[in-house]
Amino acid sequence: MPPRFFAPDLSGLNVLIELPVGEARHLTRVLRLVAGDQVSVFNGRGTEYLAQVEQVGTEGVTVRPYQNVVPVKEPEVALTVAAALLKGRTFDSIVRDVTMVGVVAVQPLFTDRTEPRGGDVERWTRIAVASAKQCRRAVIPEVRTPQAFDSFLDDDRSTLRLVLVEPKDSHRRLSTLQALESKSPPSSATLTIGPEGGWSDDEIDAAKKAGFVPITFGRLTLRADAVVISAVSVLRYIWRDL
Repeated sequence: MPPRFFAPDLSGLNVLIELPVGEARHLTRVLRLVAGDQVSVFNGRGTEYLAQVEQVGTEGVTVRPYQNVVPVKEPEVALTVAAALLKGRTFDSIVRDVTMVGVVAVQPLFTDRTEPRGGDVERWTRIAVASAKQCRRAVIPEVRTPQAFDSFLDDDRSTLRLVLVEPKDSHRRLSTLQALESKSPPSSATLTIGPEGGWSDDEIDAAKKAGFVPITFGRLTLRADAVVISAVSVLRYIWRDL
């Protein structure tokens, strides 16, 4: 398979395009490709072409798309992951992993137990691009600006809205992910996941009031970053959407 490059400005077959600086640098300095080599280019919105490298120089790299590529099929359920910001750069791995399992958007959240700090949306987007390139996905999920949890509850409009809670909250008579097997897959869904310290009682109550369904993943309490990819994978399996 030819190496893949992100080319957001793709406009059609046989139309020369210039690769972004970072992609051009990877082509020339890491892979050491030259004019005449074959590559694959995708725009992050579902379009992909085979292309030939036309020019490599100090002013950049241009390629000419010459053949359509049928991209990897996107999941039927448009799934958004809304996850609390975590310590350090742990959120990087969340962005990387959920890109590989087909989410359409990542919404970072400020919660009661989140350390008050900003987020690097530009870096997360680069991580999403790199992950899409690696897994051969032609769509790059939208990485949104971090948002306060209460504002997010007001704004989300998914058909199915889930908030994942820890097993210790089982006194709330919670459903499990497996309970969704008896229901038809939704057209869109949001999976909301809390920080290392879990949700506060007020947050769970607010989520329920806003129409979110509290669920558990199982009997064990997983790390906040590990539970994300685990839960999304289970949902994809339940919906037969792998």
